[in-house]
Amino acid sequence: MPTSWTDFLPAFWDGLEVTLKVTAWGAVLALVVSFVSGLCRLSKLWIVRTVTGVYVEIFRGTSLLIQLFWLYFALPILGLELPKLTAAVLAVGLNFGAYGSEIVRSSILAVPKGQWEAAIALNLTPYQRLVRVIFPQAFVRMLPPFGNQMIELVKSTSLVYFITMADLTYQAMILRNNYISWTWEILTLLLVFYFVISAGIALLVRLLERKMTAGRV
Repeated sequence: MPTSWTDFLPAFWDGLEVTLKVTAWGAVLALVVSFVSGLCRLSKLWIVRTVTGVYVEIFRGTSLLIQLFWLYFALPILGLELPKLTAAVLAVGLNFGAYGSEIVRSSILAVPKGQWEAAIALNLTPYQRLVRVIFPQAFVRMLPPFGNQMIELVKSTSLVYFITMADLTYQAMILRNNYISWTWEILTLLLVFYFVISAGIALLVRLLERKMTAGRV
């Protein structure tokens, strides 16, 4: 029997490693998908806009948990079996990438029309206009909503518990089942771990936002 709440920390450290892996890889995938799909939704080609729009609506319109179940339990029936970590990262990354695409699209469209016209007047190519003029301004607008998305992503990783990945939530539930009398301490530790991760992300986003906006009017 444990004698102190500190006796639970080794199990939580193991769970933290899994949670951070899913968070880190899921965030990388989500950001890549966000920018690619966000730009595709601004494409002049209707087929590109349509395909991207279908992806966005499917992943925004269905539950992340069901997407996770489908990738891990349904795909093997079709002959494709994914490791737990891969299924978790794909589900989280694609889901949050769909939401992130709207952040990218709306932030780019929010750049004042005069900036676009000035870039054209300078005879910049479409690529140069986007990279040198439009995107730096749009990126500042993206930071706050992307910060919120990353915090939501961290909390959503707790769903990998349902495919028996030994993340923070899984470890907490195992400990709670074994030591019912310590339920309050175990679940409080779980809250603290998620809060610390989320607070760290919020701090990084604020620092990045401050750096990006330094010198801007």
